[in-house]
Amino acid sequence: MPANLPQSGLRSTGSVRATRSGAFRRGVTVLAALPLLALAACGYGSKSDDTPSAQKVAAGAQKIDGLDSVKIGYFGNLTHGTALVGVNKGYFQKALGATEAKYQVFNAGPSEIEALNSGAIDIGWIGPSPAINGYTKSKGKNLRIVGGSASGGVKLVVNPEKIKSLKDVKGKKIATPQLGNTQDVAFLNWVAEQGWKVDAESGKGDVSVVRTDNKVTPDAYKSGSVDGAWVPEPTASKLVAEGAKVLLDESDLWPDKKFVITNIIVSQKFLKEHPKAVEAVLKASVDANKYIKADPEGAKAAANAQLKEETGKALPAKVLDPAWKSIQFTNDPLAATLNTEAQHAVKAGLLKNPLLDGIYDLAPLNKVLSAAGESTVDDAGLGAK
Repeated sequence: MPANLPQSGLRSTGSVRATRSGAFRRGVTVLAALPLLALAACGYGSKSDDTPSAQKVAAGAQKIDGLDSVKIGYFGNLTHGTALVGVNKGYFQKALGATEAKYQVFNAGPSEIEALNSGAIDIGWIGPSPAINGYTKSKGKNLRIVGGSASGGVKLVVNPEKIKSLKDVKGKKIATPQLGNTQDVAFLNWVAEQGWKVDAESGKGDVSVVRTDNKVTPDAYKSGSVDGAWVPEPTASKLVAEGAKVLLDESDLWPDKKFVITNIIVSQKFLKEHPKAVEAVLKASVDANKYIKADPEGAKAAANAQLKEETGKALPAKVLDPAWKSIQFTNDPLAATLNTEAQHAVKAGLLKNPLLDGIYDLAPLNKVLSAAGESTVDDAGLGAK
C-alpha cells in the first residue's frame, strides 16, 4: 500500500436504532495503482454492536422478502446527508417493516466496496469513483448503481496568505482524501487542465498532492503541512472556520452546476434475490430527500444529530450552515456526469478503458418515483440490459 495512503476503516453499528451520452464500450483493464487494489490487503475491519433496537416496528409489520435484516452502509459526511437523515428519522426502518435495518459507517470508498463484495453490507451510499473502480475491477459483476443522493458539496479551500489566486496553487501542497477517490480524481483533472503535471500515484509534480484522511486534514492545515485541500463537506467548511478561503467550488466546473458526489449502490446478488428490500430502501431514500426539501432546517439538524451520534461531536453552526447549503440532495444519479468522471480517471492514469455498460439499474428507483408521483430518472445509456 502506498506510504501516503491512510488505511481505511469503518464502524459498524449493527442495530436499527435511530442513530445510526455515450457509454464507454471498450475492454476493461484496471491499473494496479487503483486504491481498491491497494486497500484489499489492508482489510476494512468492523465492530459489531448488538444493542437492541431503539426504533419501534409498527404493529403487524411484515418482513421484507423474508429477510431478518438489511445491512446499509454510508459515510459520516454531509454529502451522505440522505443516509444520515434516513437513519436519524427512522425512514429506513419504517420502509423495511419487521426486517431489521443494520448500519455500517465507513471512512473510505474502497473499504465499502470490499464490504459489499464480502456481503458485510447489502446496499450503501458511496462516491462515484469507488463505484466505478469496483465495477470495472469485477468486470461488471459485483454492483449496480440504483439511485442518486447528492450533488456538489466539494471545494478547493486554501491558506489565503500562501495562495491568493488559482495560479498560485502551482508549487503548493494540496490535500485530497485518498488516492483515486472522487475528490482526488477531480483535483488531478483540474490540475491537468491548468497545464500542470503531477504523477497520479505518488502525488509529486507541479503541485504536491497529499492524500490525507478528512479527519486529519484540518490539523494538517493548522500545522502548515498542507497549503489547502480539495475536499467534501463538512471538511471544507471546517477549514474555512480555521481561516482558510474557498478558492473554487467544484460545482462551478460542471454544466448546470450539477455533478454526482454520492450514489446508492447494491450488490447484484442482493438486487436479484431481494428486489422488494431494495425498493424499500430506495423508498426510504426518496422519503428522506422529500423531507430534506420540505424542511431543510429540520433535516440539517437531523443530519447533525446523526453525525454527533457517529463521531461524538456535533458540527458548530459556522461549519454546518455553509456546508449544508452547498449540497443539493437529489434522487437523480446524474449518470452523464459519472461517465465524465470516469473519463477524468482515465486521463489521470487511474483507469484504462473502463466499460461502464450496465453499471446502472434504475428500474427499482423509477418504480418508487412513479408511485410517489415524482419524475423518473435516466441512466445515460449505461443501464443494465
